[in-house]
Amino acid sequence: MKRYSYRAKEQSTGKVLKGTIQAENERTAGKLLLDRGYIPESVKEEGTGFFDKAQSKVTAADRINFTRQFSTLIGAGLPVAQSLRTVAEQTEAKGMKAVIEQINADIEAGRSLGDAFGKHPDIFNNVYMSLIRAGEVSGTLDSSLKRIAEQEEKNEKIMKKIKGAMMYPLISLVVIMFVFVYMMVNVVPEVENLYESMGEELPMLTQILVAIKDFIMNFWYIVLIIAGVIVFLLRQFFKTTPGIRMMANVKLNIPMFNNLFRLLYNGRFARISQILLSTGVSVLDSVHIAGESTDNVVVQEIIEDAATMVQGGKPLSTALKDRDYILPLVPNMAAIGEESGKMDEMLGKAAQVYEDELDEKVNAISTMIEPLMLLMLGGVAALLVAGVLLPIYSLVGSIS
Repeated sequence: MKRYSYRAKEQSTGKVLKGTIQAENERTAGKLLLDRGYIPESVKEEGTGFFDKAQSKVTAADRINFTRQFSTLIGAGLPVAQSLRTVAEQTEAKGMKAVIEQINADIEAGRSLGDAFGKHPDIFNNVYMSLIRAGEVSGTLDSSLKRIAEQEEKNEKIMKKIKGAMMYPLISLVVIMFVFVYMMVNVVPEVENLYESMGEELPMLTQILVAIKDFIMNFWYIVLIIAGVIVFLLRQFFKTTPGIRMMANVKLNIPMFNNLFRLLYNGRFARISQILLSTGVSVLDSVHIAGESTDNVVVQEIIEDAATMVQGGKPLSTALKDRDYILPLVPNMAAIGEESGKMDEMLGKAAQVYEDELDEKVNAISTMIEPLMLLMLGGVAALLVAGVLLPIYSLVGSIS
């Protein structure tokens, strides 16, 4: 499918409209516009350069806004196709607009909503698709869409908090490295020149700093090349199966952050399971989909193994009990849900506990990281003072 920008007039009102549409070719694009009641004035294929691709990217915020608007219009009683057209006209993000128009074209061509959304798996994941299909079958599409939007907003909020907690140490490390390099390039040479002019031998620590300075100044391009190659190779490695598994294990076991990630994955599993079960999806399918939604292959494999036990007739609470990285509240609440017949409600309560605890954990980590970074910055400052300022004082003392 190619994307075309168009200028057209509305047949009924004569109003001039501009937008984008996806079609196999220019002729098909024109026909689609006519079918919608528009008179095409110009239809041109959009560019495929770097900036065009960047603009066509669909963000989580774009998807959430679309889902909210679509849910509202469906809830107001508008037909699906009309709702999609209305949302597309109100959407400014080019990528999301093109996707909506493609979904609408498929709907008008007679495809089901699930099939139309299913053609965009990079934008709408399994959880999204399951809720769309469940809502379409049960006639509760508006409430299903509302649940999706609420959950995606929660996920986005949680990830922003986690990224914010990890951003502070990264910025602090960059500042520390900048200060260190600046001192090495601008201050250490002055100390070296001073000692040479006095005919004195540099202290051992200062000699080490001078050697580091010489390496940085003479071979900086080698350092940049090596750093670039290492970053590239690591990025490629973490796209492979062993790399993905290694990163999954690191997140689950890294000191200070491991509890945070375990809370995130367990809360996500419980929340997605609750949403799916409440819309009529079976326990087995809910477990499969919720396991995928954790976005951690190690946790997903554990949940898949539990799903196999559920398929064999075991209760979910038994299948999840005493599993690595599965926190106790999940199987405990699942057991209560199995006895009371309110599995979705009980898992929802477990999810709420983990989400609240995750908020507290993120705040606690942010508080703990600040003194650690200050301590590290103080260590670098002490090293530079010992290697730069003390030799100067020592030299002045020997002269006086």
